[in-house]
Amino acid sequence: MLEDLRARLASAVTPELIEAFRRDGAVCVRNIFREEEVAMLREGIDRNLATPSKRAKVASRLDDPGWFFEDFCNWRANDAYRRFIAESAAPAVAGALMSCETVRPLSRPCAREEPNTRQRTPWHQDQPYYNIAGSDNVSMWIPVDPVARESTLEFVAGSQRGPWLMPRTFMENEAKWFPEGSLADLPDIEANHDAYPIVGWALEPGDMVCFNMLTLHASGGVAGNERRRAFSIRIIGDDVRHAPRPWRTSPEFPGLASVLPDGAPMDHPLFPVLWTAQG
Repeated sequence: MLEDLRARLASAVTPELIEAFRRDGAVCVRNIFREEEVAMLREGIDRNLATPSKRAKVASRLDDPGWFFEDFCNWRANDAYRRFIAESAAPAVAGALMSCETVRPLSRPCAREEPNTRQRTPWHQDQPYYNIAGSDNVSMWIPVDPVARESTLEFVAGSQRGPWLMPRTFMENEAKWFPEGSLADLPDIEANHDAYPIVGWALEPGDMVCFNMLTLHASGGVAGNERRRAFSIRIIGDDVRHAPRPWRTSPEFPGLASVLPDGAPMDHPLFPVLWTAQG
């Protein structure tokens, strides 16, 4: 199994891909997961949908003919999720892209959009919603259904270099994290789409999109009879430190600040080591 993993990494995570991740803040890793790993993940997502956790939410409007579902930090109750995270190539890919010695999970949500979901995911950065500081991080978006180019994630290449921009709720556009006015607002990227270096990829099961948590990104809805089930893993690396917030982060970690002070490494059972460079 270790030899198979090394062969897949050597084929998919090339020096050119690592350089593209550093330059653009987003890359597509093709054919990195075997069919049985995708099947395992599909089973986990369907089980999650049948038995959502208390953190689950619907992120589409009541008048939307489709349905956008999210759930967070539910891997301990889902054997397929646990096995995928432990046995798949995802942690090793994260370590290679970040050139880190150690990688840990920050959170593990799953998401699914049903056919005809009009709701777009608006342009945003991930990191301002979280309780961390540091640039060694990668978000992994792993579809288990084919994803057309018009329904995929899109990124503003190079935006991982900052600045941090105001995080807002997706449907109400409210500033519930940083105080209003403390960060600049996002520009209207959608209205000026051609003015930005936008990248995105049509995807097949087995592919994965990896991006820095500061990279601006968005996605379209799901057209026709297509489904878009996907699993996301947020991975953190060597320079990430705890940054407690006086507000509720997404997801929240109640009581964590009492054991991990501001600036402490993320050395806690909630964030177990997934991979090390030493193997």
